[in-house]
Amino acid sequence: MTSPKTARRSWKAYLPILAWARTYDRDALTNDLVAAVIVTIMLIPQSLAYALLAGLPAEMGLYASILPLVAYAIFGTSRALAVGPVAVISLMTAASVGAVAAQGTAGYVVAAITLAFLSGVFLILMGVFRLGFLANLLSHPIVSGFITASGLIIAASQIKHILGIQAEGHNLLELILSLGSGLGDANPVTLLIGLSSLAFLFWVRKGLKPLLARAGLRPRLADILAKAGPVAAVAATTLAAWSLDLGAAGVKLVGAVPQGLPPLTLPSFAPDLVFALIGPAALISLIGFVESVSVAQTLAARKRQRIDPDQELIGLGASNVAAAFTGGYPVTGGFARSVVNFDAGAETPAAGAFTAVGLAVATLLLTPLLAFLPQATLAATIIVAVLSLIDFSILKKTWAYSKPDFIAVAATILATLSLGVEIGVSAGVVLSILIHLYRTSKPHMAIVGRVPGTEHYRNVKRHEVITQPGIVSLRVDESLYFANARYLEDYVYDLVATRPDIRHVVLACPAVNLIDMSALESLEAIDRRLFDMGVKLHLSEVKGPVMDALRRTEFLEHLSGQVFLSHHMAICELARPGPDEETPLAAQ
Repeated sequence: MTSPKTARRSWKAYLPILAWARTYDRDALTNDLVAAVIVTIMLIPQSLAYALLAGLPAEMGLYASILPLVAYAIFGTSRALAVGPVAVISLMTAASVGAVAAQGTAGYVVAAITLAFLSGVFLILMGVFRLGFLANLLSHPIVSGFITASGLIIAASQIKHILGIQAEGHNLLELILSLGSGLGDANPVTLLIGLSSLAFLFWVRKGLKPLLARAGLRPRLADILAKAGPVAAVAATTLAAWSLDLGAAGVKLVGAVPQGLPPLTLPSFAPDLVFALIGPAALISLIGFVESVSVAQTLAARKRQRIDPDQELIGLGASNVAAAFTGGYPVTGGFARSVVNFDAGAETPAAGAFTAVGLAVATLLLTPLLAFLPQATLAATIIVAVLSLIDFSILKKTWAYSKPDFIAVAATILATLSLGVEIGVSAGVVLSILIHLYRTSKPHMAIVGRVPGTEHYRNVKRHEVITQPGIVSLRVDESLYFANARYLEDYVYDLVATRPDIRHVVLACPAVNLIDMSALESLEAIDRRLFDMGVKLHLSEVKGPVMDALRRTEFLEHLSGQVFLSHHMAICELARPGPDEETPLAAQ
C-alpha cells in the first residue's frame, strides 16, 4: 500500500506547481509580472499572425495563448518556457487540416481543434509511459534541416499578403508558381504597407536597441522597447487603415474579431476525422516536443536548473488539451517568446499564467480595434520572425563532419520544400533511423595490442604496440544486434582464414552495451566454427548487464574459451607457455 509520503511525492512529480509555489515570494511575483507584461505585448501580434498562417480565424491564435499557458504553469517543469502558437506548428496544422477540410469552413476549425486534442492526448500518453526517448528519432541535423525548409515555405506563403494577391500551395514550388501567376494583380497600397512594415521590423530587430542605448536608456528598458516593435507596427498600420479607409482601396484587413474570453469548444470524435488526423498529430507532437524541450533545457542550464522531459510531455499535452477545449489549435514552447520571457526576468511558470491574464484582458478590450489591422502587417511580422529559423550553415557543418548526416539534412530540406512539411518530417524520421542502422551495421572493429609499459590496448594501425603470436585481440566498438551480427561473423571468419597461426580470438567488449538474440546466435555460430578450426573464442571486459543476460543462456556453458575481467588478464593468461589451464569465469 502506498504511504502518504510516497503519495505526496507522486503528486508533486505530476504537479510541479506544488514544488515552486511553496517558496513563491514577493520578489518572484514582481519579476514574473514584469516578464508577463513584456511577453503579452509580444504575443498579441504573434498569436494573430500565426493563426492566419494556420489558415484559421485570427482570434484562435489568442485563444491558443491563454488557457494553454495556465495548463503549462501547473504541469510544466521549465520556469521560462512560454507556450503558444509557433510558426512551424502553425504551418503543419495548415497542411494537416487542409487535407481534410476546406479553409474558411466550420469543418476546418473543428479539425484544427481536434488536431490539438489528439496532439495533447498523444503527448500525455508519451509522458505517462515515459516515452520521451521517441523524440530521439529526430536527430538535431534533421530537425535543423526541416525547420530551415519550413521557414522558407512560411516566408514564401506570406508574400501573397505583402502583395495583396491570391496564391496557394503546400510546397515551395507550388507557392512560387502561384505567386508568379498572380503578380500582375498586386495591390500597390497593400505592397506599400507590407514593405514598410518589413523595413520597420527589420530595423527594429537590428537598429532600435542600439539607438535607444545611445539615447541614454538603460539596456533592459531599451531591450523591452525593441521587443515591442511589432506592436508599434500593428498600431500604426491599423490606425492608417482606419483613418484612410484602406479597406476600400483593396487592402485586406483582419476583419471583425469576436470580443470576449475564449469559448468552450469540443473536439470531434468522428472516426473518419480522427483516423485522418492521428498521423499528423503524432508528427506535430514529436516536432513540437523536440523544439520545446530544446529551448527549455537551454534556458534551464543558464540558471543551473533542470527539467524533466517526461513531465514536459505531460505539460505540453495538457496545454494542447486546454487549447482544444477553448477554441485553440496545436501549441508548443516557442523559442523567441521563451527567450524574451527569460531575459525579462521570469522566475517561475507563474509568469506564463500572468501572461494568460494579460491576453485574456486583450480579448476583452482590444479585439474591436483589430478589425482594421492589415493582413500585410501580420505577414511582415511572420516573415521577420521565421527568417531567424533559416540556417543553411547546417549543410556546411554536416558536409565537413559527416557525409551521411549531410545527405540526410539535404534530403530533408529538399523533401520538405518540394513535397510539403508532413512528407518532409516523415522523410527525416526515416532517414534518421536508416542512418543509425547504416552506421551500426558495420561497426568499427580494431585489432589491438598492448602499449609498451602499460596495461592499455590500442589499435595496431594507430600505435606502436606489442602483440602475442597466436592470439588476436579484436575490439568491437558497437553494441551487437541484428543489423551487425552477420558483419561480425564475416569479419572474424575472414580474419582467421588469413592467419593460420591463430589459436585464440579474444573479443574485447568495453563498448558493447547490448547483445540481442540475433547477435547471440552469431556468437554461438562463431564459437562453433572457430572450435572446428582449432581456435578458441574468448571474451573480455564484458559489462555487467550484458554478462547478466549471457548467464541466462547456455552460451557460457558451451563457450570454447573463457570470459576475462580485463583484456590484459586475458592476454597474460593466454600467452602463458604450456598447456591451457582452467580458469574460473571472472566475476563481472
